[in-house]
Amino acid sequence: MLTRYYRDLLNFCLRKVRDRDAAADLAQESYARVLSMQQSGQVILEPGALLRQVALRAKIDLDRRAAVRQHDDIDALAEADQPASPAYLQPEQAYASSQAVDAYLETIEALPARCREAFCMYLFDELPNQEIAQRMGVSLSMVNQYISRGKIACAARRKLLDAGQ
Repeated sequence: MLTRYYRDLLNFCLRKVRDRDAAADLAQESYARVLSMQQSGQVILEPGALLRQVALRAKIDLDRRAAVRQHDDIDALAEADQPASPAYLQPEQAYASSQAVDAYLETIEALPARCREAFCMYLFDELPNQEIAQRMGVSLSMVNQYISRGKIACAARRKLLDAGQ
């Protein structure tokens, strides 16, 4: 029953895409979709109109996929036009980050031994203050003072680093 609409649908598709092969693909896709609708039990009153409507929607889908795929060959772009890698992958940024890490480590190393020990357990081992106090054999308030001192030292270093940039 649907085969009698093929020539009309093919001409309709040809007017939309202006390429005989693409029109034939679009017509075939339309027939496949309508036949699956028919096999699922849907009643089709106007098969010609439905085929054209399905072809139009399939053409829209085709255009959307083509728009997504449309891009310049990155290797063909001039070096200045190529997209930059993220900032953290830029050599200057990576070097600045490593310098900042070194500066923070120097700051932590400069802390008094017990303060450095408590601050490292807090910062790197992520231990709760109470457990640090138990491990070190000192009071909780002493651990809080050690951690505060380490935070203040790192904040002061951060201000120096920010001022230098």
